Amino acid sequence: MIKKTSFNLDRSLVAQASNVLGTRTMTGTIHRALEEVVQHEQLRRLWRPELTLDEPERLRRGSLEPPVN
Repeated sequence: MIKKTSFNLDRSLVAQASNVLGTRTMTGTIHRALEEVVQHEQLRRLWRPELTLDEPERLRRGSLEPPVN
């Protein structure tokens, strides 16, 4: 769903974001920035510090719960 709206934006900040994101339009920059925020949060929720590459069998089985000692 797309909704046409009006915002007060810092043009300098939008220009900086556009350079970082590689976008050409203000709308493209805002959409890309929002996508990046959503993706970052999804990855943050998946990240588990207890998982290590030393536990390939546990990862292969899909057991993401920490091992019980």
